[in-house]
Amino acid sequence: MRKVWREFRSFAMGGSIIDLALGFIIGAAFSKLVEAFAQYIIMDSVAALFGQPDFASLNVHIGKSRIEVGAFLSQLLSFLLLAWALFLIVKAISALGIGQRRVFEQRECPYCQEFVASRALICKHCRQPLVDELPSLAEAEQRAAELRARRLALPIPARRREREPS
Repeated sequence: MRKVWREFRSFAMGGSIIDLALGFIIGAAFSKLVEAFAQYIIMDSVAALFGQPDFASLNVHIGKSRIEVGAFLSQLLSFLLLAWALFLIVKAISALGIGQRRVFEQRECPYCQEFVASRALICKHCRQPLVDELPSLAEAEQRAAELRARRLALPIPARRREREPS
């Protein structure tokens, strides 16, 4: 029973599951924000320009059936706005370099079968060494400082100084 609980805890508290849950929650909230923008800003602008509050009154009659083209166009517009906003966010994140240095690789400790960082020297769960020969404390501190420096270095675009008139 303990092994099952340990596996479940490792799975549930793993970074990928928590990231997925947070991403889902933020995505749902963002979707509502974009839908509100489409409904209250874009569709009201359409109403001001064309005199109709939305596309819902656009219908095509074929025989005795009615095809609601307007409802489809409203949903299509909402989808396109959401897709465009997400595209812009992904482009901004890529331009800033956020998320590129994040390490998603993990390896399994051969002693306790828990997942640890791929660069770990010692298992954080059972404290067993994961390399043949452990480096000295000074070498380990230097290695950790280099890894932290790489992780914290975000390529933030530098602003160009405007030249002063001579």
